[in-house]
Amino acid sequence: MPSFDIVSEVNKVELKNSVDQANKEISTRFDFKGSQARVEQADTELTLYADDEFKLGQVYDVLIAKMAKRSVDVRSLQKGSIEKIGGDKVKQAITVRTGVDQELGKKIIKLIKDARLKVQAGIHGDAVRVTGAKKDVLQEAIALVRKSITEYPLQYQNFRD
Repeated sequence: MPSFDIVSEVNKVELKNSVDQANKEISTRFDFKGSQARVEQADTELTLYADDEFKLGQVYDVLIAKMAKRSVDVRSLQKGSIEKIGGDKVKQAITVRTGVDQELGKKIIKLIKDARLKVQAGIHGDAVRVTGAKKDVLQEAIALVRKSITEYPLQYQNFRD
């Protein structure tokens, strides 16, 4: 029976490279001279540090630009709240979302069922598996999900006959 998986993944190597490039640009930019501005990475958790909220926004913009150049989807970032860490210095945690969470999985399944396509969809861990009798119906399901879910980066893998 033909099937495919809907997943959400980020290339961790490209993410690390974009963080390194952002830190390199921040260290050489004139408006960050003498500043403690930087980006730190711990697996899928990024932490931005800056001297004030304005510079924190600039650090975030540099990071986004480097991620876009390296084809890392910026829709996978989820900003946390800005915390003061002494004086004017601030930090902000950013989570890199990976995997399809339960809420999004239920939304995808409801979307597919409401379209009355002849496929079955189910949540398997952090992915949604869609199975159907024909490849054409599965391709319609991919087109439907691609058109409807735009706020979250999704990939379609393991397409099997």
